[in-house]
Amino acid sequence: MPPKIREMTANSTPTKAALRRFTLMLSGEDILDELDSRVGPSQGLPHERFLLGELVPLAPVLLLGQSNQSVNPEEDIACLQPVHLHATRDHLILMGQNQIDLTAEESDLLLKAALPFIEEDFQGSVLFHDRHYWFVPAGPFSSLATYSVDQAHGRNIDWWMPRDTDKEGIAKLWRKLQNEIQMLWHIGPVNEERAQRGMPSINSIWVSGIGKLNDVQTPTVLKQSQRLIGLHPILAGLGKLLSIPHEITLDDRHLTGAFAWLEQPQLAWPQLSAALRDKQLDEVAIIDFPKGKVRERIFSARDLNKKSWAFWKKSEPLTWKEITQG
Repeated sequence: MPPKIREMTANSTPTKAALRRFTLMLSGEDILDELDSRVGPSQGLPHERFLLGELVPLAPVLLLGQSNQSVNPEEDIACLQPVHLHATRDHLILMGQNQIDLTAEESDLLLKAALPFIEEDFQGSVLFHDRHYWFVPAGPFSSLATYSVDQAHGRNIDWWMPRDTDKEGIAKLWRKLQNEIQMLWHIGPVNEERAQRGMPSINSIWVSGIGKLNDVQTPTVLKQSQRLIGLHPILAGLGKLLSIPHEITLDDRHLTGAFAWLEQPQLAWPQLSAALRDKQLDEVAIIDFPKGKVRERIFSARDLNKKSWAFWKKSEPLTWKEITQG
């Protein structure tokens, strides 16, 4: 029997809530062939919209998850990230954070150089920073439509630059600040030293995630979870926001009622399959985003083997590839 499949919305109520269920969310991708050149791509990757709501207020959730300070739920927060833009023949491509090998010391030096420009244009002080993320009240940039590095990396940035929404000229103001910081860093000691090591220069700054905590709209499946599991700092922030324990790795003792978003979910499938077979779990719910739409499939122990028309042959285990392509 195939797993139960159903379309779901962010606020769908899971069925059979009393069952011992583990929920695994997979990352989603944009549907690039449906982009509208007049209005640009949708803000947020499908899983970001699912976790945070259509306004995708990523910055305040990341700030909450990475710092111990309180976050004003009514204040618009922006996330700034030092990045590398790779020049091709006719456009620039944003490189992901895991490709640039930025050190904490380099990040501190880059922020120290750019800080007067940032605080002057944002009209506020930096709230918190670590190696990859700097947070500041959005101030005059609150109305910008922005896209996360996760969404824009590896692509022509012309599509993914911040855009004006209800107030014109804000995107232009951002580009002016971005250009000033680019020129400042170009002649700075950080990039001189990185060039000597053959590392990509940190040649630009990226803004994303603008929004407030009160804009967050979490799905019911998250609110009803007993713990959140995964390395991404979004989960740490949502854990604090919802007062749900957050763990980085899977623990066999804490599978029931957990919601996980893992970097390599295929590595967890044998563990989850074993939990179903051993009756530690009744169900594993897998949430994914085919063609950008939210889908939930429920797997029980009887769904773990492929069914064959040749009844005399021993059934084979369902592979992770077959699950993700299903």
